[in-house]
Amino acid sequence: MGSRLRTLYNSLLTRHPVIVQSVQAGALMGVGDVLAQAAVERRPLRELDLFRVGRFFGIGLCMVGPGLRLWYGALDRYVGSQGARIVVRKVALDQGVFAPLFLGNFLVVLGVLQGRDWQQIKRKMKDEYSDILFNNWKLWPAVQLVNFYCVPLHHQVLFVQTIAIFWNTYLAWKANSSEVKAVEPLT
Repeated sequence: MGSRLRTLYNSLLTRHPVIVQSVQAGALMGVGDVLAQAAVERRPLRELDLFRVGRFFGIGLCMVGPGLRLWYGALDRYVGSQGARIVVRKVALDQGVFAPLFLGNFLVVLGVLQGRDWQQIKRKMKDEYSDILFNNWKLWPAVQLVNFYCVPLHHQVLFVQTIAIFWNTYLAWKANSSEVKAVEPLT
């Protein structure tokens, strides 16, 4: 069964790479938000904010999946695909250029989808952006070293989005922290 699913996935990925990677990014971002609500915020499942989950799914579908697909393809095309120096250059570009821009865009898009006005979005950026970016740099350079060195280009978005389930949980909690009344510490 697993072999047939893998074959089907790879076939769909070959024929429709952007669609497949966009849908998987949306699904995995939605899972991250569900985990943020259920595990971090400790909401009962029946009280999950499904619109919030939908926002994360939509951002994954329309922004993250296509964005990562295009970015990884551009890195591969213009920087190269093999060798330790090339991998280090890719990670440096990914974390020095792409991550800061992408996280800023993410917070703005999410704020718009949440119905926040421009002043609220700017305040959220001022209050949260640096913390999110620094936490990004604690996780993603190591993940991207593995991704760019070991994972074939056509599976890089899936690899990153699988690891990102935990990152998306953090992002969902952090980006919605003003909406969360009281977060009990995990024990």
